[in-house]
Amino acid sequence: MRTATPRRARALTTTRAAATEETFEYQAEVHRLMDLIVNSLYSNKDVFLRELVSNASDACDKLRFSALSDPNAMGGNEELRIKIKGDPEAKTLTIEDTGIGMNKEDLVSSLGTIARSGTAKFMEMLQSRSDGENLIGKFGVGFYSAFLVADKITVYSKAASGDDDKTWVWESEINASSYTVKESEEAIARGTKIVLHLKEGCEEFSTGEKLSSLVKTYSEFISFPIDVWAKTTKEKEVEDKASTDALKEAWEKKKIEAEAKGEEFTEPEPKPVKKKEFEQVEEWTTANNDKPIWVRSPKDVEQESYNEFFKSTFKEFLDPLAHSHFAVEGDIEFRSILFIPGMAPFEQQDMMSKSKAIKLFVRRVFISDEFDESLLPRYLTFVRGVVDSSDLPLNVSREILQESRIVRVIRKRLIRKTFDMLRDIAAREGDDYDTFWENFGRNLKLGVIEDTDNRKDLAELLRFTTSKSGDDGELRGLDDYLNDMPEGQNSIYFVAADNKDAAEASPFLEKLKQKGFEVLYLLDPIDEVAMANLATFKEKPIVDASKEALDLGDEDDADKAAREALAEEYKDLTDWMKATLGEQVEKVEVSNRLTDTPCVLVTSKFGWSANMERIMKAQAMGDNRAQDYMKGKKTMEINPASPVIAQLKKMKESGVAEAADNCQLLFDTALLTSGFSIEKPSVFASRVFKLMTAQAAAAASGDDTVTPEIV
Repeated sequence: MRTATPRRARALTTTRAAATEETFEYQAEVHRLMDLIVNSLYSNKDVFLRELVSNASDACDKLRFSALSDPNAMGGNEELRIKIKGDPEAKTLTIEDTGIGMNKEDLVSSLGTIARSGTAKFMEMLQSRSDGENLIGKFGVGFYSAFLVADKITVYSKAASGDDDKTWVWESEINASSYTVKESEEAIARGTKIVLHLKEGCEEFSTGEKLSSLVKTYSEFISFPIDVWAKTTKEKEVEDKASTDALKEAWEKKKIEAEAKGEEFTEPEPKPVKKKEFEQVEEWTTANNDKPIWVRSPKDVEQESYNEFFKSTFKEFLDPLAHSHFAVEGDIEFRSILFIPGMAPFEQQDMMSKSKAIKLFVRRVFISDEFDESLLPRYLTFVRGVVDSSDLPLNVSREILQESRIVRVIRKRLIRKTFDMLRDIAAREGDDYDTFWENFGRNLKLGVIEDTDNRKDLAELLRFTTSKSGDDGELRGLDDYLNDMPEGQNSIYFVAADNKDAAEASPFLEKLKQKGFEVLYLLDPIDEVAMANLATFKEKPIVDASKEALDLGDEDDADKAAREALAEEYKDLTDWMKATLGEQVEKVEVSNRLTDTPCVLVTSKFGWSANMERIMKAQAMGDNRAQDYMKGKKTMEINPASPVIAQLKKMKESGVAEAADNCQLLFDTALLTSGFSIEKPSVFASRVFKLMTAQAAAAASGDDTVTPEIV
């Protein structure tokens, strides 16, 4: 708590046997002010203990700092400690520290900060919080959060140094218009003791179990011991009377039998049998760990310690694949440890849910682990870690996180460190990056779509099955692709399909494979969208092999002349096919990508591919108008080297009546081989049956002039 110059509104003095009590009136708008504190600033009652423990820790820190210049500040008592004890019968909760304490003037100025700072000004600040504004530090709001659970607060305090050696009492009620300060009849050695008289319905905050849980949640890493009065289970040894009696009875029986036979009996009398029992006792138990791993130097932390911290803190089963332990100092200070998990959590499928991956602390006090995209973008929700800031306020809200310059700096550094870890994993020998990619590869693809600022870094981390992956399905990166590109190749090629076999059988790749060009196989629905957003990689365009105007690399003059000659030779056929197919195709032209397949259907550069069209049709909530717009126009490319095309050309030139039907059937088969679906399967089937009937009739008549064969 900070001190401020007090301004007394009105004082009443009454003489008592033990002490002189002074009453200080709050300002007139205090009821509205308390309502704002209780109902607006804090949405979770539990945080009151976090605030009071943080204040107690600050008091201990101040005394420790004072002792550096004043050896007598400690007064011979070196112990700096915080104690918390609830009393369910009295419905009270006591928080006590051995810190620097307060004298009378400190109590008036510190605990009266809100009243003294101007109610209207405070409410204005509360309703328009600026970037990173620490309202607790400016107005003492942390202390007043105790009114979330208490209707009366009593504070006992004694300053560690100075001329005032008295213990003073500050007291106020939530609905009172004043507070009192007087000399205490109860003396304390040093520090501050706060007694909360709990409201009805808040009795749980007087139980040791609840208090221990809150300390573990919010204040586990406070640098001073926090002792909680709570029940603990003790183990003790007691006599198992039944077992002891049974042994003695058996021993007595043996002894009698031996005496009856006149034999000497030398077996010793059995000792009492012991058993373990457990009992619950109430005692002081230290509830926090005052040495958080992130405040230590990385060189002093063993790998096993990182692994254990990761598994215990984030409830993981496997060791992390990597970690990054770092500190940022300067205008903005924070410490952090980040981890890349070894497996995806079960709920990872829903990347839209709130991430609980990053635990935010402020000066070792836990604030929250529920964030949207304040500390990490959505696609990095798999990262686990701790961030401990020295600059954010304890009452940091979602709005402050979204608007704070401090948070923007933290976020940028966390993203950079995450990429460093991923590059480190990718550079290792072994299967670590394959493991990561299997679990979280889709997240990085989502990042390529959403994060334009870091798209270059993300692209280097992408992995694909390609035409050069081999039978073992080796994953290859875009850097590997560029390093292996043959001379004359100008683009990075990909084809989207449901699986590897379908991709390898794609007719779009025939010429590419013949030229020795590697092709990326996009087998995940998100892949094609990611590559469309990426567009280029290290100045090389990324090209869909199923789209029109495919660039097959450097072409010499002879090849260009031959292609133009073929186009001219087949112009009559392509024009006729376009007229026959009508609006089903935008145009028909000679292909430069086919070597065996008679024909394919390609789409426009800015429309959906066949694979994307199929995916979008499967969307339950798809927009039909958008689908009609994005389908794009189809271009039919024919292969002049194919006997099927040569036969169709002959039929068209000979005026055979079935030529038009065969052209339509060729289009339907091209739909299937190019990855599209046939909208009218029954019509397609009737054409096939008609062709089969014609073939059968030709075979029966022996008329070899009938040449319906087209498939």
